[in-house]
Amino acid sequence: MNNSAIKQTDFEIRAQDTICINESQLQHKWYHNIKYLIVGILFGIVFVKAEVISWFRIQEMFRLQSFHMYGIIGSAIAVGVLSVWLIRKFNIKTIYGEPITFTPKKFNKGQIYGGLIFGLGWSLTGACPGPLFVQIGTGATVVAVVLLSAIAGTWMYGKLRDNLPH
Repeated sequence: MNNSAIKQTDFEIRAQDTICINESQLQHKWYHNIKYLIVGILFGIVFVKAEVISWFRIQEMFRLQSFHMYGIIGSAIAVGVLSVWLIRKFNIKTIYGEPITFTPKKFNKGQIYGGLIFGLGWSLTGACPGPLFVQIGTGATVVAVVLLSAIAGTWMYGKLRDNLPH
């Protein structure tokens, strides 16, 4: 087996561990996506009302001065765990009748480094990817710099991924 075949096989193995594929075979008209827009807007309103997007609340969390954000994150984790358990226990399907599958992920040390970089960026900017758009929508237009940085970082990772240690 030559070097290029080994590298290709290694890439295919890594791709299987990290790529999530939407296996839905259904094709929908564009207007079926309006429901996601509506849910996104409602989710944004909840973020604003719960102060999840507040830079001050995020700073309180990282300074261990308030339970507010830990309570919200903990509640989200509890809802996620309960939802996955219910989906598995009752074999719940999508609204279109397709099965929901969960693929086990392989752990690697890069996840620790990525988590540390993510947390550092979150604490410095007061923004994580989910609420970025909500923060911009509420008038905090300076967060557009964070959004552009997140896009640039994602692009850079895509370019360097094959050369990173795993």
